[in-house]
Amino acid sequence: MPDIPRRGSARTAKLARIPIGIAGRAAVGFGKKLAGGNRQEIDSDLAAKAAEQLFAVLGELKGGAMKFGQALSVMEAAVPEEFAEPYREALTKLQADAPPLPAAKVHRVLDRQLGTAWRSRFASFDDTPVASASIGQVHRAVWSDGRDVAVKVQYPGADDALRADLKTMSRFANTFSAIFTGADVKPVLDELIARTEDELDYRIEAASQRKFASTFDGDSRFAVPRVVASAPKVLVTEWMSGTSLSSIIADGSVEQRNAAGELLVLFAFAAPALAGLLHADPHPGNFMMLPDGRLGVIDFGATAPMPDGLPPVLGRMVRLAREEKFDELVELCTVSGFVIPGRTVTAREIADYLRPFTDPIRTDSFHFTRSWLQKAAGTATEFDSAQFKTARALNMPAEQVMIFRVLGGLVGICAQLDAYAPYMAILTEWMPGFSDET
Repeated sequence: MPDIPRRGSARTAKLARIPIGIAGRAAVGFGKKLAGGNRQEIDSDLAAKAAEQLFAVLGELKGGAMKFGQALSVMEAAVPEEFAEPYREALTKLQADAPPLPAAKVHRVLDRQLGTAWRSRFASFDDTPVASASIGQVHRAVWSDGRDVAVKVQYPGADDALRADLKTMSRFANTFSAIFTGADVKPVLDELIARTEDELDYRIEAASQRKFASTFDGDSRFAVPRVVASAPKVLVTEWMSGTSLSSIIADGSVEQRNAAGELLVLFAFAAPALAGLLHADPHPGNFMMLPDGRLGVIDFGATAPMPDGLPPVLGRMVRLAREEKFDELVELCTVSGFVIPGRTVTAREIADYLRPFTDPIRTDSFHFTRSWLQKAAGTATEFDSAQFKTARALNMPAEQVMIFRVLGGLVGICAQLDAYAPYMAILTEWMPGFSDET
């Protein structure tokens, strides 16, 4: 990915094409409806073209654009089925490997990060990357002690490109929200921007990964590769092989889907309690099922410190919703900052607003499906619905944005997996505040 910083204005111009093009097509579509055109066919055509343009531009840019697309991809299951195929095709193209960084440039990065004698630290190093990500690519190698390792190398200039892309895209947050109905895009972008610097320094990622690896060392359910070496732009970890969640979503068995969904949710809730950290990048590419049945977890660039586990207020909110104590829930939401100051929400309004989403906590086990998620998300985002009006009085406290994005991502992946598992038992055991009566 050469010469990224010198293309800043061109990158901004490409991003600016998205809202202009979508607005133009929306105007044309509105005209067709006035002329008596079939509303569903027109909306479907507009959605397909909007998705095609959005992901074509993001795919050209990679960097922060690709990272944003990956954050949205877990929400794909919420897209209405008649619109879904264009989104899936576009996401597949976006997540395809970027053109690899030439070997000579990879070597220069390794020279600067690991020292000019870096080759002596490896028994062998494959110059052809095995994978690419938003800001770097991964090479397979053998460490000097014989261990198979993954070597993540950051693209030169990726740091400047990532910062610029995310700031530019934040200006178009409302447009992206219109494309991904059900996705609260602006908080996602704001959080990605806030965590940019941490993700750009692989030493921070290494520290988080070491903590996770130590916590789950010898665990029968989870596996985390050990860190071998780290530098600001290079990270070397033990190699891990397994069946990716993306492959299981595509053609996994019922048993694989259910096992993956259960372990994914268990890891998300147990890790803050056990490791004091939240894995904040719930993307299918970061998880795999190992041959021994464990869930393998990689990519710890996005984590959040939670020394006391998840906030107890979330557990209390889930318990009150499950018990349908909506008067108490409204009071808790108000004092905890989930209601915009000066606004009021009634117990009936909060009950109606939450009803589409509370199915998973009403039973001990739940079957997450695309159709359930599409129905829940669709009801909440219809402009003339009572739920949408209630949502305008609600607020997401800044300290909760990342947690809710992760939880929303988990729901999205479980729906893609079509997974059935005892999720309520996991929440009951690992969510602080759920069993409290105070």
